[in-house]
Amino acid sequence: MTYDFQDRNNSGLASGSLKRSIFSPRTLFNTAMTWVAFICGALALIPLLAVLSYVSIQGFKRLSLSAFTELPPPPLVPGGGFGNAIIGTLITVGIGALISVPIGVLAAIYLTEFSSGKLARWIRFATNILSGIPSIIAGVFAYGIVVVTTGTFSAVAGGAALAVLMLPIIVRTTDEALQLVSKDLRQAAFGIGATNYQTVLGVVLPAALPAIITGVTLAIARASGETAPLLFTALFSQFWPNNIMAPTPSLAVLVFNFAIVPFKNQQELAWAASLILVIMVLITSIIARLATRRKAYR
Repeated sequence: MTYDFQDRNNSGLASGSLKRSIFSPRTLFNTAMTWVAFICGALALIPLLAVLSYVSIQGFKRLSLSAFTELPPPPLVPGGGFGNAIIGTLITVGIGALISVPIGVLAAIYLTEFSSGKLARWIRFATNILSGIPSIIAGVFAYGIVVVTTGTFSAVAGGAALAVLMLPIIVRTTDEALQLVSKDLRQAAFGIGATNYQTVLGVVLPAALPAIITGVTLAIARASGETAPLLFTALFSQFWPNNIMAPTPSLAVLVFNFAIVPFKNQQELAWAASLILVIMVLITSIIARLATRRKAYR
């Protein structure tokens, strides 16, 4: 006995088409949720685009060569710039990176490669708590430890406060990057006679380096825009920084000081300095993105 689709269609049975009607409940629900997700994604971009566009419009009005080469002006004096604040920001963030990067990377290596499970869980728990503390607490801590001890506000004190904020980010990202390295690479290194230290330095770290760079750049991006810790530690200065043990200017504190004064010239400088801060954060984010792409292509 033979039976084909033609006989089935001729007998009045369904044709067996897999095409779903656009008016079916499942299709309508899928289309509606797709549009809801798209609208929510667009709404999430609105605050970012609004901030970037407004800061760019206000900041570009005052950007010029003098803004990068001159000192902040006194009240009611036209012109001036924030060149000293740019250098001071680089100094304080650099000191924070010099303190936090070695400690954070070595701590993550210990957590992943050498520590016991229970101790590692407690250290990771403490790191998560540290990452959630307000930045002003880090500033008060650095003030009590460094400023009170040395008797002066300084770039070193500011760098110490920023290092406290950068450290948990570096530890967490490096820890996760090391855990993602395949165990086969470790076993292959052990198979050819490498020690644990040789495996970590020669195999694990190079494989995780792009993700580690990503974590470091993200930590630097956060530290470069902090204001509260620097108010307690580095304070500010109207002059070029020439001593890391003296009050040091920074872009974030300059924006804070100039944005609240009633003088138009200084307010314009605050907007221009805000734009430079945004550009610095954008550059570090691009570096992190490139490092992540390099990891994906390895």
